[in-house]
Amino acid sequence: MAAVEVYEGAVDKGLEGVVACTTGISSIVDATLCFRGYTIDDLAEKSTFEEVVYLLWHDRRPTPAELATFRKEISQEMILRPEVVKQLQSLPTKGVHPMAWLRTATSLLSLYDADSQGIDEKAQHRIGIRLTAKMAPLVALFERTRTGQPFIQANPEKSIAWNFLNMMFGKEPDAETVKIFDVCLILHADHELNCSAFSARVTSSSLSDIYSAVTSAIGTLKGPLHGGANEQVMLMLKEIGTMEKAEAWIKEALANKVKVMGFGHRVYKNGDPRARILRTMSEQITKKVGEAHWYEMSAMIDHTVQKEKGLLPNVDFYSATVYNSMRIPTDLFTPIFAVSRVSGWLAHIFEQYSKNRIYRPRGKWIGKEGLKI
Repeated sequence: MAAVEVYEGAVDKGLEGVVACTTGISSIVDATLCFRGYTIDDLAEKSTFEEVVYLLWHDRRPTPAELATFRKEISQEMILRPEVVKQLQSLPTKGVHPMAWLRTATSLLSLYDADSQGIDEKAQHRIGIRLTAKMAPLVALFERTRTGQPFIQANPEKSIAWNFLNMMFGKEPDAETVKIFDVCLILHADHELNCSAFSARVTSSSLSDIYSAVTSAIGTLKGPLHGGANEQVMLMLKEIGTMEKAEAWIKEALANKVKVMGFGHRVYKNGDPRARILRTMSEQITKKVGEAHWYEMSAMIDHTVQKEKGLLPNVDFYSATVYNSMRIPTDLFTPIFAVSRVSGWLAHIFEQYSKNRIYRPRGKWIGKEGLKI
């Protein structure tokens, strides 16, 4: 039997620290996250989600005319065709994980798209617009279907953030809530070579189609170690129940080595910049809806975990109370992540196609050798 090749540079534990590709989409340096060179703080304050999507895809901010055209393209594609709605409403929802439904719905959309198998630049743009536009309506359709409510089509004159809230709840959202939700979409749009972006790149590196790559990414985001953490944060807060119980509950959990979701990050060691922004929004919106105790509990837990373990909150921690204050069901927190992150996945897919080489890593052999029958 030939000797098994051994790779001294092989790495275990999730490829931690391994540089797998070059990218110009987003960067993380210490506690600073940038999209195409612009800090997340600057974009959250001065931009809109649609502008950020354009930036991620085109490596520059749009002119006013380009942005108007881009918004029009997106708004027109937010409308779901009646036959598509009917087909999607026939899918089961009872006892179904929302991300499993979204994964299937996204794949199904490809069957209605004449461009679905195209990967040239023009097809990339058309499919990218369609997927970015339709992710919010899909999530809203799932919620309306499972609660027995009629589906509400998008208003082409409004933004993705406005339309999602309107389609979910059947009433026009106020400007302040729309702005907060729009910032949430910006904050979650991309995050360097995260788990789901990597899976999208691996799928597209085989020159598979865009829908397949995005479906792969949705399946990856579904995992609680990636996209589901903010859902777990809200469940934890509801289990604690009151401010009076928060400190003791967390200290006991830490003493028993129970993982407290929403803290720590593989890359950020000095704090997640998105968490800082979300903390401010959490304080603002929980107070607005008369549920400031959720923010106060979160702040207490934040302080305690930092003091006891030296861990800082990540993007998931405060986003939980922000979404909860909007009356969004807890199990839809991860699908909302997909509404935003699809823009980043698409940017990675486009970049992968532009300088493609199929991913084919090696595995370091640790098994038996020399066996004979």
